[in-house]
Amino acid sequence: MRRPVGEQLREWRERRRLSQLELAIEADVSTRHLSFVETGRSRPSRDMVLHLAERLDVPLRDRNHLLLAAGYAPAFQESPLDSSSLKPVAAAVRQILAGHEPYPAVVVNARSELLDANSAVGLFLRDVSPHLLTPPVNVLRVALHPDGMAPNIVNLPVWRAHLLERLRRQITNSGDPTLHTLLDELSSYPGGEHPDALGPAASVALPLVYRHAGRELTFVSTLAVFGAPRDVTVAELAIEAFYPADNETAAMLRKGVGAE
Repeated sequence: MRRPVGEQLREWRERRRLSQLELAIEADVSTRHLSFVETGRSRPSRDMVLHLAERLDVPLRDRNHLLLAAGYAPAFQESPLDSSSLKPVAAAVRQILAGHEPYPAVVVNARSELLDANSAVGLFLRDVSPHLLTPPVNVLRVALHPDGMAPNIVNLPVWRAHLLERLRRQITNSGDPTLHTLLDELSSYPGGEHPDALGPAASVALPLVYRHAGRELTFVSTLAVFGAPRDVTVAELAIEAFYPADNETAAMLRKGVGAE
């Protein structure tokens, strides 16, 4: 049974740590009306649902849930990445991935499931157990599982702490119960979270130090998303690109070390 829209809006407000007064001021509505909406004494209009959801930075998928709970049709479509409507997006993704070679890059959804990758990612997957690469592949599981990348991550405790904290932020933002389950699973893996030293690159960006074919490669990564998305799939896409953090790593990758 779908929960009332007012109850869901209140939950989103509390997740964003806003009082009714703060949200009312931000949304330019009366606290009385907002209170009536949250308690179910007043049915919000479609525009009001979207207006409040915008101010609360609710993900597009959940904005559709709010609209359905209020008795309205969803406002945002959800199309497969390989659909005709998303051809420009898919083409842009492929161009970014190809253009980033010889450095690794992946495309994931809101649950960190792998949607696409360039060939350079192979250097991270060389020693990963096949059971972790059966779709849907979760990149966080691949990174931290003892049968995944973890044994080759030289600075595993700090990288593990970074990934777990990033996942916690995703949970706060989305409230997705699947991510709660994933966090519990990943937290149970060995690896620690409190290293004594982060290394010289940490003063600029947290590095990933990865052992590959007897060499230590050092990377920094960036996360990119699409601006002003109007499709749920597009809104949940993220491209993580890994860059060499030192000249030695850059030289090795240009020589094709990932293809060994």
